[in-house]
Parts: sequence; structure tokens; C-alpha cells
Amino acid sequence: MRIPPLYHKKNWQIFIAGTAIGACVGWLVFLYMFGSLQEKQTNMIERQKEEISDLNDHLSIWQEEFKKLNKKNQEMLTVQNIDVEIINFEKYGIKDSHSQFEAEELIKKDLDALLAKNLETVFANKQIIKELIENKMLKIQNKRFHLKVKEVYFYTTVEIYLELELAK
Repeated sequence: MRIPPLYHKKNWQIFIAGTAIGACVGWLVFLYMFGSLQEKQTNMIERQKEEISDLNDHLSIWQEEFKKLNKKNQEMLTVQNIDVEIINFEKYGIKDSHSQFEAEELIKKDLDALLAKNLETVFANKQIIKELIENKMLKIQNKRFHLKVKEVYFYTTVEIYLELELAK
């Protein structure tokens, strides 16, 4: 078996030469297109990096201003609500929830002056508030009780936890 002598035929030589030249031209066109697309991509990535760094700078500025505003607003907090809870009604055999509610509302009514006051002012007068509550005498089911402040939490809602003690 022998290889056919195609190198003698001009048509085959032109075909193979055209294929080789076409492959080279195609490869050059591919490299040009790929290179130009890559250049566009790198330019876009660089622009996006710059934009991201600018946005991060703006974000940090906004966050600093937001923290300053939050701090300023926190300084200006006021008392919005007062919650009073008496925690040892069961100890004295008082199972009437209405009596408990009335006692808590009576204490809240005495502390209504604290509503809409600056939180710093209310906190500064916590000893006066404690004495006001502890000097209060309650009459529940024909028994007299004093109140003892167990815990007080100050924020926009002032929470006060009290205990009953029999009056002497």
C-alpha cells in the first residue's frame, strides 16, 4: 500500500494551503476578539473596584453619622410607660387578681408624673421614687400593707418590681 501522490495535484495543494492559512487567520481573529473582550472585562472590573471603594467610603461616613445621631437620640430618651408588678401576693393569701390590679394601678397613678420626663432626670431621682413607693400604705382586703422595692429598671419603660409587707 502506498500513499497517493497528492503533492502532484495542484488542487489539493491549494486546498491544504488555504486550510492552513485560514486556520492561521481564524486564530488571529480569535486572539484579537478574545483580547479585546478581556480588555473590556478588566476595564469594567477596575471601574467596579473604584466604585466599590467609593461606596465603602460613603457607607462608613453614613454609619458614623448614624451612630452620632443614635447617641444624640439616646441622650434625649423619655419615659414612655410605667410597669408596676407586685410579686408576692400569694404569700398573704390574696388570690384576688382584681385587688392586685387595683394596687398596681394606684402605684402607677402616683408615678404618672414621670411620664414624658427625660430618662436622665428620672434616673437621678430614683431614690425619691423609691421612698415615694415605700412610704405608700395600701389597704387590701381590710389589711394594711407597706411596699418594698425589689428591682427598678429604667429605660423608655420604667419597670418596678415590688413586695408586700404587713404594716405594723
